[in-house]
Amino acid sequence: MMAVVCLVSFLTGQATAGEFQRQQVAYPRVRAAFAAHEGALRAQFENTGATWPPRDLVFRVFKSNAVLETWARARSADTLVRVRSDHICASSGWLGPKRHAGDGQVPEGFYEVAGFNPTSQYHLALLVSYPNASDRILGQAPLGGDIMIHGDCVTIGCIPLTDPVIEQIYAAAVAARDAGQERIQVQIFPARFPADGLGPMLQLAGTPAIRRFWANLQQGDRRFLSTRRPLEFTVDGAGSYVFR
Repeated sequence: MMAVVCLVSFLTGQATAGEFQRQQVAYPRVRAAFAAHEGALRAQFENTGATWPPRDLVFRVFKSNAVLETWARARSADTLVRVRSDHICASSGWLGPKRHAGDGQVPEGFYEVAGFNPTSQYHLALLVSYPNASDRILGQAPLGGDIMIHGDCVTIGCIPLTDPVIEQIYAAAVAARDAGQERIQVQIFPARFPADGLGPMLQLAGTPAIRRFWANLQQGDRRFLSTRRPLEFTVDGAGSYVFR
């Protein structure tokens, strides 16, 4: 989305653990979101075996499947469990990463929640940390920014949800941040990858560079699904993710 979408600056979450939720619920939309959804969210997390408030919260986005998954630490193990899957209600661009400003693309890669906007023009919004180190190497300036997970079901390059769904996702992120989680990972994929190779997705990759990039993303996807832990990685000089 363009920078003008925000009515206030994003709050980066620098408050100490135990203070962030108090600060957020001072805003009417966040206060209403917790009043409407906190009980059901707590039950949903507990029924799937996850902790509440969330620990190791991770969001996983699959563009062509129009799904945002929420994962969190299990109560009885140090691995993550999938808590919920939500429909992404609008889209823009095509499959493939975002490489410059104005291309209408939803990014692909590994990011974090970089800020919270409790008074967004799009109801509530979580800022995604695009561009990341890989984007800066592989993209073309100007790279753009202001990529968000937000409400209102409209988008140019963002990840839009219905207002009731973003209220729940936002509340979960606030609760995780308030409990001390400083980094909430956001993984964005073009689609669910086949179990063996890229398979039919090769027909959708327009260039060898995209095929290489998707193969790299698939490595991260496989690592996450095999370990069920937030990904740890660096970015090499070619812009590829190197997973630890």
